[in-house]
Amino acid sequence: MYSYENPEDRVAIVQMNSELRHAQLELLSAHCATHQLRLHYSADDLARFGRRDVLRKSAEAASALNDFYSSLERQMYEKQPATAPCPAPTEEQIAQAITWLSSCLRHGRERYLPQSQALSSQQIATFSPYFPEALLKRIRVTELNGARLPEPELVVKAREMGFTNLPDLPHMESLTFIDLVVFNEQLTERALFHSLVHLVQIQAVGLERYAELWVRGFLRTRAHFTVPLEVHAFSLASRFARPEPEKFSVEDEVLRWAADERY
Repeated sequence: MYSYENPEDRVAIVQMNSELRHAQLELLSAHCATHQLRLHYSADDLARFGRRDVLRKSAEAASALNDFYSSLERQMYEKQPATAPCPAPTEEQIAQAITWLSSCLRHGRERYLPQSQALSSQQIATFSPYFPEALLKRIRVTELNGARLPEPELVVKAREMGFTNLPDLPHMESLTFIDLVVFNEQLTERALFHSLVHLVQIQAVGLERYAELWVRGFLRTRAHFTVPLEVHAFSLASRFARPEPEKFSVEDEVLRWAADERY
């Protein structure tokens, strides 16, 4: 069993959590892809017309993952008391949350912009098949190298009210502050792609509308990774990260979702 008192164990724990974050990203991508299946097809049609080998292997993988993570969850929370369900927020509270989120994104941009830098020419070349080159030259990135984004006061209060599955900013790979992407540690291409999708979403619908869609999406689905804005970002980043990635316009994809009111 690991111990923080052992220097070698501390190194192993850092590596373990790095691998855990990578596994989490893959699980979130799979969750988002499955969520899209549920939206587009009925369970009856999937069971009747879906390829049986694919369905069987998917079900076996999901079952094994559920068993594994459920056992970890039981060990994490077996001694914690049950919490009461959180009350439904009022429209006034929702409006306050929307105002706070848009203000938080503005202030985050102001705070981290002075230490930011532009994308390299190689990074621009990597992402130019998916994003307009003018946009890629405009955005800025900041790497905190483990310093961590602070936990916002509103998130703390929301957890105290009983809301779970909120974004864990200190442990997220990155966060988009309008046209600035901040990385808690070092920049990764997949996390940057995800954040750039949010940048395009903000550009397409406007900051205040983006904040409203995010807050109302979270209250509807009760998990940040099933908020439609996040689902789309995870889905497009997953397509980008495939061994043989397809080329597509993120701007076209976002405008299509916005026009169809899927956010």
